[in-house]
Amino acid sequence: MKTIKLAVALSALLLSPLAVAGSNDKQQAEALQLAVDHQSRSPANVARDKYRNPVATLQFFDVTPASTVVEIAPGAGWYTEILAPLLAAHGTYYAAHFPADSTSDYYKRNRAAFVEKLAANPVYNRVQLTEFAPGNSSGIAPAGSADVVLTFRNLHNWYGNGGDAGMLAIFKDFYTALKPGGVLGVVEHRLPADKISGDWQKSGYFPQALAVKLAEQAGFVFEAESDVNANPKDSADHPGGVWTLPPVLRLKEQDKDKYLAIGESDRMTLKFRKPVTK
Repeated sequence: MKTIKLAVALSALLLSPLAVAGSNDKQQAEALQLAVDHQSRSPANVARDKYRNPVATLQFFDVTPASTVVEIAPGAGWYTEILAPLLAAHGTYYAAHFPADSTSDYYKRNRAAFVEKLAANPVYNRVQLTEFAPGNSSGIAPAGSADVVLTFRNLHNWYGNGGDAGMLAIFKDFYTALKPGGVLGVVEHRLPADKISGDWQKSGYFPQALAVKLAEQAGFVFEAESDVNANPKDSADHPGGVWTLPPVLRLKEQDKDKYLAIGESDRMTLKFRKPVTK
């Protein structure tokens, strides 16, 4: 009965003209909360809400039920479980996963698991599966179609694969996919400014100033940052990098209670906008 009531409430709110227009912050937050509360979400993913703060994060990035959203590298589908029901009635959700023709076993295995997830529940029937990989990021969505492009904790991987030039090319493809006035939303493990001179590139953390610099070079305007995903307990100097912390807990039982007490990483939450005119 609870599941039925939740589905009806979400459907009713998504059909509201105010929710569709995205003109009412309170209604936007209510729609986001209903999607976060959707019965299709896995308990393991729900348990991470306190660290990933999906309602506040998506609201900061101007995501509404009528948005066209591209999520880059959706992984196992943590945000897919929220974005798919949120956008089902009036929006569009492009999930830009690994390429189908990749020769990487890791890419193939993870894409196959994601495809299986989409097929297992009708809530995902309108998800549009596209492709993304560093060096192959132009097929994420039609040019000029997206209101919002989202990336969660990916910058360190892309930078490790291609450095400044590789990440700049990726940001330029995001720019192309967005409508004028569209938003690029970035969440990433934040490297403290005083550690920029150290050997940080294998730590999983990324310098905020570098992220801003490369996005601006791609044509974006840096509009705002939020502390919604900040964690002042995270010193960013762990023996196994960011993966020392939950949810990975790379050191397993070694100092486990210590790292659980810290929680997930300190994360920058950055909002960029494609100018209306350039």
